[in-house]
Amino acid sequence: MGIIERIKEIEAEMARTQKNKATEYHLGQLKAKIAKLRTQLLEPPKGSSGAGEGFEVTKFGHGRVALIGFPSVGKSTLLTMLTGTHSEAASYEFTTLTCIPGIIHYNDAKIQMLDLPGIIEGASEGKGRGRQVIAVAKSSDLVLMVLDASKSEGHRQILTKELEAVGLRLNKRPPQIYFKKKKTGGISFNSTCTLTHVDEKLCYQILHEYKIHNAEILFREDATVDDLIDVIEGNRKYMKCVYVYNKIDVIGIDDVDNLARQPNSVVISCNLQLNLDRLLARMWEEMGLVRVYTKPQGQQPDVSEPVVLSTDRGGCTVEDFCNHIHRSLVKDVKYVLVWGTSARHYPQHCGLQHNLNDEDVVQIVKKKETDEGGRGRFKSHSNAPARISDREKKAPLKT
Repeated sequence: MGIIERIKEIEAEMARTQKNKATEYHLGQLKAKIAKLRTQLLEPPKGSSGAGEGFEVTKFGHGRVALIGFPSVGKSTLLTMLTGTHSEAASYEFTTLTCIPGIIHYNDAKIQMLDLPGIIEGASEGKGRGRQVIAVAKSSDLVLMVLDASKSEGHRQILTKELEAVGLRLNKRPPQIYFKKKKTGGISFNSTCTLTHVDEKLCYQILHEYKIHNAEILFREDATVDDLIDVIEGNRKYMKCVYVYNKIDVIGIDDVDNLARQPNSVVISCNLQLNLDRLLARMWEEMGLVRVYTKPQGQQPDVSEPVVLSTDRGGCTVEDFCNHIHRSLVKDVKYVLVWGTSARHYPQHCGLQHNLNDEDVVQIVKKKETDEGGRGRFKSHSNAPARISDREKKAPLKT
């Protein structure tokens, strides 16, 4: 029996098992088994050499956005409108067969947008190059899930289920659970709050399913069984996702209003070019990009080309800003002058751990190189070589 068949068999067993106090331990073990099998499914087959066939797209710009959705929902049209890059669009499904990149120039920043082939139900098992599509989505900073506003709401649930099956968690934060394997000492179970979904016995059973008999685990929040399994697996990716409902020009105004009020949702129409500016603003807001302008001493700030920082790519502190310019700059910094919304007064003397906000102006003051000792004949430091053998030998006298 293959891995996919075993997963389907366990899912069928979970579906026919009643959920109550008596069966919660059994269901917890079944969830752990499914998570283990899905991890095995993502691993490359044994004996395979080299990398698998995927989409080779070099990272470019200050951020990366991936377009994910079913075939024929308007992903290629959206890419063409926002970036100007031509992506084939036709009235039949699976027009896009590979990954097509484009660049959005917005707020003096360059954002790379990837048009990926449409994924179908069963993509997490490899159907329709689904694994390659999801692998590219994992490497991006933001996922735009493009949905057809005229279709049922079930499409959004199917896509979310497929992405969660391969370890992507959309619009979630990592659970506050501390987990560490040990060599000896058994399992140490502690919690700083009241647990309603997990108890010590269930935790022990899930750890034994993973053949972990010595570990330290601490719950800092009321987490579920799925959160505990995610922490034990350790290969989950927590990403931001914006649900983009296209083709709002074919539905009523009441339906558009209901879709627009849903959390993390934006309604657009590529056909009539409606609300595209709001989509770009939402992308900028979710990616958390910060523009920082440099100011040379005694001159006006250089606003032509900002340094773009982000929390996901390094951080937004003064130290990250210095490292972005040059790695060796941090050790030469004496202090930094900051103008902008992050400063309490203008200018503010700041250290390396100061957090910068969007459109701040920064001037770096470096340490001065001081001469060692006095001057002239009182100079304590000589420029001569330390060893006699390294001194420059004079030419012999002519006789």
